[in-house]
Amino acid sequence: MDDPESAADQNDGPPVSSSGLGFDIVDIASDGDVLLDVTFETSKETLKAAKRATKPRPGQQVAPIILKSKFRLAYRVLLSVLKQQSKYFSNLLDDPRFSEARSIAAAFDRLSLQNVTPSEAAAEDLPLVRIQDDDEATLSAGREAVFGDLLRILHGSAPVTKPVTMQYLATLAVLADRFDCTKPVSKSLNTSLKFKWLPTQTRLSREEGEPCLTLAAEETLRQKILVSWLLDQPLKMHVATREIIVFGSRKWAEFPDKEIESCSELQYRRECILNAIASVQGHFLKKYTSRTRQCRLGYDSSASCDSYQLGEMIKFFTSRNLLFLVDFSPGSLEDTIQDYATVEINHLISVLKQVPAYQIDKNHTNCGLRTLMVPIMDFIQAMLLTNTVSISSADWRRSRDTISWVPSEEPGQRKEKVFRFTRSMASDQRLRHEGMMVGNRMAVSLFTADRWDWAPEE
Repeated sequence: MDDPESAADQNDGPPVSSSGLGFDIVDIASDGDVLLDVTFETSKETLKAAKRATKPRPGQQVAPIILKSKFRLAYRVLLSVLKQQSKYFSNLLDDPRFSEARSIAAAFDRLSLQNVTPSEAAAEDLPLVRIQDDDEATLSAGREAVFGDLLRILHGSAPVTKPVTMQYLATLAVLADRFDCTKPVSKSLNTSLKFKWLPTQTRLSREEGEPCLTLAAEETLRQKILVSWLLDQPLKMHVATREIIVFGSRKWAEFPDKEIESCSELQYRRECILNAIASVQGHFLKKYTSRTRQCRLGYDSSASCDSYQLGEMIKFFTSRNLLFLVDFSPGSLEDTIQDYATVEINHLISVLKQVPAYQIDKNHTNCGLRTLMVPIMDFIQAMLLTNTVSISSADWRRSRDTISWVPSEEPGQRKEKVFRFTRSMASDQRLRHEGMMVGNRMAVSLFTADRWDWAPEE
């Protein structure tokens, strides 16, 4: 069966030229002295996903893009540019220990004996450097067009692929990382590529009406993190990592493995934040279910006040799907607990701040959960604005073990960390300003605690 033509042939860039070598050649540099002979291999799963993504909508007239599982294409390039811009090619093509470097030297010697300058030689006479590229890292099809743009960027030319999407950038960043030439590609984001980072789009869920990410938006957000990390875009990474921590991910399990080593840093940070928020309602439920009287007014109705507050508390939490009642039956957990892997954290806090000021009668005006919980929720929301919630690419490269929230010791081998909330924290305005060091330290202490005491002054 004949292979269909590649997506690269559909590109609006310069046409490829045929050769006597049995495959087409793209002239990245017309005076190039080396041919990069690249074989692109794409898995069946990636091809199917690409076909689904490019399937036209009903009534839409679009020329079908036909992709190959294996496609061979050569690029005419300048050896000096490759060695200058890429450490990968500098080592591969300049070190005589590698066969590629020896074959290039032999080809140049052969052309010299014929009094032919490599830049003026026919493509068939140029040395070939063979490269195998699979889709294991990129999971994308049609990479030949992106690879061509990568070489154009290295040669100081403008990329030809239009439009420039985040999927395209992710593939470009992975290829640049593989061939160790991320710096020139990073510079091209604001020059030849002129890429605009669009804000993350959310939608309201059908069930709860809460903001959440669509599958496409989550994938784009993950690509933003990848691109900003590989191409050294610290501000973009700061924003993107914060967003995925706050919005969550469908790939993060409802009940994650207890082995924290299997948990990514971003997922672990989100779980830490959710644990801290959940500890607030757990704290007050525990207090009101204890034998210690919480109503301090000393009325005969104080005992009834505690029971009333506990009942209204449980009613509010369960009605907002913040508390789930299970019993001892084996099937009690099934379809009972809501998956909070994709619940937006700020929405969760806003729901908790809606707790009404319940009172059993007019004499118990200061009793109830609202006066206790709202200042705590305001404090947690302020801590979410600190820089330490997201990941700094510079700090992550320099001292990953220091800034990681994941503890290096096993739970039983380290001292338990307890966070105690005080009234002074609720009124400290320094904690409300983003970037304050005292706020950053406080946020880490809050979210990485093992236990929380939300009323230590009582």
